[in-house]
Amino acid sequence: MENEVNLVINWIKKYVKNSGAKGVVIGNSGGKDSAVVIGLCTKALGKDNVLAVALPCSSNLQDFEDAKLVVNTFGIKMLTVDITSTYTTLLSAIENGIGQNIPNFSSINIRPRLRMTTLYAIGQTKGYLVAGTGNLCESFVGYTTKWGDNASDFNPLAEFSVREVLEIGEIIGVPSKILKKSPNDGLGSGSDEDKLGVTYLQIEKYIKNGTCGNPEADLKIEKLHKQTEHKRNKIPVYNRVK
Repeated sequence: MENEVNLVINWIKKYVKNSGAKGVVIGNSGGKDSAVVIGLCTKALGKDNVLAVALPCSSNLQDFEDAKLVVNTFGIKMLTVDITSTYTTLLSAIENGIGQNIPNFSSINIRPRLRMTTLYAIGQTKGYLVAGTGNLCESFVGYTTKWGDNASDFNPLAEFSVREVLEIGEIIGVPSKILKKSPNDGLGSGSDEDKLGVTYLQIEKYIKNGTCGNPEADLKIEKLHKQTEHKRNKIPVYNRVK
């Protein structure tokens, strides 16, 4: 894996250089994925060319403290943009406009979309690319917000499972506290695996072998994969008759 890490670092370095960008901006949740991407980008581009952005929205204070631990570890700057009031104002405006309350399963995705809007505004202003942080397991089952955390200019983790992301984190020096945290999207109670009903290890086994060894879990993973295919595909367009 150490050789793979070096290849990823070199890939980031070449991609950003070829793009003409001055650096990268990364949303810093205080979790393992964003921490690993921050570490990889810092090693590839240098401390002065990586900007982490904490985007609290009525977030857990511990997540913010963990986000600070990550940037202190890699010696980069962190900007904090609290989007709580923006979120509540937008939610209220939408509800007033349509004349009904927005249920949680609809409103929950507003926050990651506001975060990505913020990252792109900062990136465009500074001439930076937005680095993605989603991993292979999340993508496979669609555990991501369309036009939110699954939007980016490039993503160094897209082909790595959760287990592999943790291994990369250990190699590049991500604090063990961050790597040992229970994966949580910060958008509701319970861990990611609680919400999915399967573990990331089961998802990884399914991806590699077509089964995780648990028929019930296999059905859940297959269902999630099929239901969220639209998140992985390009936007359908009408093809004009020539």
